[in-house]
Amino acid sequence: MDINKDQPTDKPKKLNALNIVSGKVEHRGFGAGSIDLSQLSSVIVDGDEAYLDMGAIHAKSKVEKGIKFSTNKEDVPNGHPYWIVWVAADRNEAGMYYAGVTSCEMLVDSEARRGWKILADHVNRLDYALKRRFMLDNLGDREKAALKKLLMEHNPDMWNNSGDVLKEALA
Repeated sequence: MDINKDQPTDKPKKLNALNIVSGKVEHRGFGAGSIDLSQLSSVIVDGDEAYLDMGAIHAKSKVEKGIKFSTNKEDVPNGHPYWIVWVAADRNEAGMYYAGVTSCEMLVDSEARRGWKILADHVNRLDYALKRRFMLDNLGDREKAALKKLLMEHNPDMWNNSGDVLKEALA
């Protein structure tokens, strides 16, 4: 007979969840596939304006809130084009630099509260930025100029320490 079986337990129930950690994961057990997002930022590019919006990492940017997204572009005939740009930072002997930068498109019709994006593309490009790749071929000249301006003004030292691949991609 267990006299404590009807007593409330003070231990919180553990839930399985995605672990986002900063630092190296050394173990091989649960959570070994965790993603380190501590050096990742998200930028929204709207025509000739670019701004940081960290909510985009979890699809909760100012532009995305309250929007029902579809994978069919025809569902958003009056959509306004936006780009989410994933920016990964790293450090070398010269200091911090932009190590990976990728962009992905979405359309948003804020009046109709409808949007278009391919979530798999957004996730893959986020992963590519974390893997130190540069994929900015889908940006137009206006968007590239806005992103370049933001990156240069946000931290001139990081821009100066960044490689030629990024600078050529935004030229």
